[in-house]
Amino acid sequence: MRTFVIKNGKMTLTLVIKKGKNGYLIGQLKELPAVFTQGLTVEEVKENIVDSLDLYFEDIREQYLPEGEMLQEEELTFA
Repeated sequence: MRTFVIKNGKMTLTLVIKKGKNGYLIGQLKELPAVFTQGLTVEEVKENIVDSLDLYFEDIREQYLPEGEMLQEEELTFA
């Protein structure tokens, strides 16, 4: 099972949107279930999930403690 796909420099994730309570929609990434958000419209959920994903990665980076001797650290951009 693939967690995400990187093809031609692009990463593809699956956004699942469900009906929530009080008129809200709930969005969650299928490959990263810890990344979720809400919004009143599909467009709002799509915008908010990007922010949620950024926060998720930021949190992961802050908690990362590598073992062994680090040879290199490099940021990669997936468009």
